[in-house]
Amino acid sequence: MSVKDALIMKRVDNVATALQDVEVGDVVTVRLGKERFTVEAREKIPFGFKVAVKRIPKGEPILKYGEVIGKARTRIEEGALVHIHNLEGTRGRGDLDGRES
Repeated sequence: MSVKDALIMKRVDNVATALQDVEVGDVVTVRLGKERFTVEAREKIPFGFKVAVKRIPKGEPILKYGEVIGKARTRIEEGALVHIHNLEGTRGRGDLDGRES
């Protein structure tokens, strides 16, 4: 187990961006300005990909940079990889009648 870094931009964000490749069991130190907190990686997270910094219930918005980037297809556990397998895009979707989430 090693310590890796991730970054969030807004307090409301529920995902952080991994600043290094992360292995299962690594402790991820999430930075928000001078604030720091940690999550344990539940799965491998490549550099530049998203890691959940808290549990995200199915259907809830996924927030990055303080903006909705999609919604959870399934419940996403803290420390899990957040990517196309569990994130459903909501922007530009005509079937949502202009709704973001």
